[in-house]
Amino acid sequence: MIHLLTADFSLGDALLTVLEIFLLVAWFWILIAILSDLFSDHTLSGWGKAGWVVLLLILPFLGAFIYLIARGGTMHERALQREAAAKRQFDTYIRQTAAASPADELAKLTELRDKGAISEAEFEQLKQRALGGAGA
Repeated sequence: MIHLLTADFSLGDALLTVLEIFLLVAWFWILIAILSDLFSDHTLSGWGKAGWVVLLLILPFLGAFIYLIARGGTMHERALQREAAAKRQFDTYIRQTAAASPADELAKLTELRDKGAISEAEFEQLKQRALGGAGA
């Protein structure tokens, strides 16, 4: 009676289950990497992207292997280009935001006033505008 209640699930079965879960997660990770590389590549036409997706849906393993053989070598280069573009965009945003700070504006205005490029009245008016006052 007790024998019927115990499960026939050994350590080997547990390790196989863990391996299967790992391989399933790795498979989805590969598919996501392929699809994200595929759709972020602006040099490939829409028909080319559609062809790869159809191949990945109909013959997933073969399609993934063919993609990795045919385009896998440049996947890293495209990822680096996307990261570099994102960094340039972020750096541009930071420069624009930092340049628009009131302290930077006041320093520029003080330099212009000291050089005589603007008068004291113009300095006060521009200072009020930089500080967000109603003097502008």
